[in-house]
Amino acid sequence: MFYELWKHGGAAALIALSAIVTTAGFMLLYLRCLPQGGPGHWAAAATAFGAVAAAPSWGARPQMFTFALASLLLWLLEAGEHRPRLLFWIPPLFLLWLNLHAGFALGPALILAYAVGLLLETAVGSTAWHQARPILLRVLLLLLACLALMPLNPSGAQLYRYPFDTLRSPGMRSFIVEWFSPDFHQWLYRSFLLLWLLVLTALATSRWRPKGRVIVPLLLTAFAALDAVRHIPIFVLVAAPGIAAALTAAGGTHVSKSARPGAPAPEPVSSRFQPLFNATVLILMAGFAMVNWVSLARNQDARVAERFPERAVSFLRAGHYPERIFVYYDWGGYAIWKLYPEYRVFVDGRADLYGDDLLRQSIQTVVEIRTGWRDVLDRWKVEAVLVPPSCALAQALLLDPNWHAAFRDSRAIILLRTHPAPENAENLDGFSSKGQNSEKMFPRAIPNLRN
Repeated sequence: MFYELWKHGGAAALIALSAIVTTAGFMLLYLRCLPQGGPGHWAAAATAFGAVAAAPSWGARPQMFTFALASLLLWLLEAGEHRPRLLFWIPPLFLLWLNLHAGFALGPALILAYAVGLLLETAVGSTAWHQARPILLRVLLLLLACLALMPLNPSGAQLYRYPFDTLRSPGMRSFIVEWFSPDFHQWLYRSFLLLWLLVLTALATSRWRPKGRVIVPLLLTAFAALDAVRHIPIFVLVAAPGIAAALTAAGGTHVSKSARPGAPAPEPVSSRFQPLFNATVLILMAGFAMVNWVSLARNQDARVAERFPERAVSFLRAGHYPERIFVYYDWGGYAIWKLYPEYRVFVDGRADLYGDDLLRQSIQTVVEIRTGWRDVLDRWKVEAVLVPPSCALAQALLLDPNWHAAFRDSRAIILLRTHPAPENAENLDGFSSKGQNSEKMFPRAIPNLRN
């Protein structure tokens, strides 16, 4: 899907799609924040603040589908309490979700948390069993239906294991930044910290008394967001409606002290200009969005040049250099996009596909110059290295007579072997030469490849 959009519309199409998908998720969140028959200003405030807290995760990436579909799932669960027929949309929604992004595992997790919350309500007596029983039965049937649909994807039944393998992967949690806990010393995550404090304040001081079906998902997503920054948007989806409810309850209805019993109610402010005002706001917002889309699309090439080794990659494309390249991990996907199939990259950003062992060899052993780093380069017959000049690996190879610098600028350095790799090095299939059938060899480079 992303490739077709890029082919026909370039970066602008990807930016527009991601913006629309993200906005749809927040629109559904706003609908869940709206009080019954009350004003929507607190709902708008909670949604906007949640958007700021979730901003570090935004981007042109499949993860935005998980955000929007999780938002839709929560809306269907809540609306399904009064309109059960809406719940029939959840299984096809989940089937779409598990074929779009690996975050599909959040779907069953949220449904299960909702069911556990219902059981908690009956246990403490806040909801009668005869009221909770039909809702609980429908939710459990939905959970079973979603689990039964999981093999309907290109990877088949392996997806049952995939979420657990990812969560238990030491490599993912040690090397991938979005799997780190949020660092509140960075301004990037201060909004999330304030959101957390608002939730705690709402629970402690307001008249908002959430039910178990809200508390359990809130605790689950709160723990997940503190564990990994990639889960912050999901926490926003659960926390924002509670904050809006607390603000609405705290605001209440203000009665003027000067009002006398029996006095006529004040005349409401004329709403003749309200439609015009709403239309003006929509037009301004649409104009703002279009200007930003155009600006982002025009500046895309400059942003790419700032983040990636554009000149170094152009240097490789212009000449004939050794094909087996060890590339800095953050640049792996960019290098494949620009250099494939003439050059083969050791490891790129698809960490879950390569496995912990290769990640450890690439990011930890080689880049950080740990014991055995030369053996890794020799064993895999690495012939070229593309890394930042300040990298420890670059400094070590500059002092090695077996390597020499072929290109260098402020962003990247390319180092080539002066002498070939040792003859006893393994002829591994991770890299292929230009005369070989590389399409057959490349998949065997990653024995634990799952997708």
